[in-house]
Amino acid sequence: MKLVDDTVTGFTNLMASSEPAPGGGSAAALEGALGAALTAMVCALTQGKKKYAAFEDLTKETEQKANVLKERYLDVLDRDTDAFHKVSAVFAMPKNTDDEKAVRSEAMQKALKGCTETPLEIMELACETLNLVTGILDCSNTSTKSDLGCAALSLKSAAQCAWLNVLINLGGIKDSEFVDTYRKNGVALLEKAIKAADSIYLNVVTSL
Repeated sequence: MKLVDDTVTGFTNLMASSEPAPGGGSAAALEGALGAALTAMVCALTQGKKKYAAFEDLTKETEQKANVLKERYLDVLDRDTDAFHKVSAVFAMPKNTDDEKAVRSEAMQKALKGCTETPLEIMELACETLNLVTGILDCSNTSTKSDLGCAALSLKSAAQCAWLNVLINLGGIKDSEFVDTYRKNGVALLEKAIKAADSIYLNVVTSL
């Protein structure tokens, strides 16, 4: 069964167990999915109201995009855990001969790269979702303003948690070009996400 098909109780119980996965990467993806879902909800609660008629098209389009992003987060949630399991599988590979050690080392490097790609993808999705939130910040139902603030905080957490998962995997990767590229891209995405989320939060908290 996919993690995303589990119950909230089942998922959190599994995360609280001695199983190493799901872990921080899946938690980051879940935070992102929650942020996207809140964004879609705000749009749905804005539509059909005379007061916000001028923003009908915008909120419909944003709702659709937010729901697509929600599904993308859920997809990467499972893929992130699958990527970690590939790392775990390497530890079971034989290492008795030089050839076996070489094969094992190559497999580990490939698996670690996979574990780096998924959290960076989460960071990209977080920035994309935060752009949606920013776009409807002053064009949505004021009764749901706090929900947009919560969405921003969830997305900020998604980006920061994902960045930690990028960093811990980069530490074991020997491909310096790969490491430099992912570190550079990650820093840029993190800065963008934090700036957008903090701006949204400030807008919301000062309006309540």
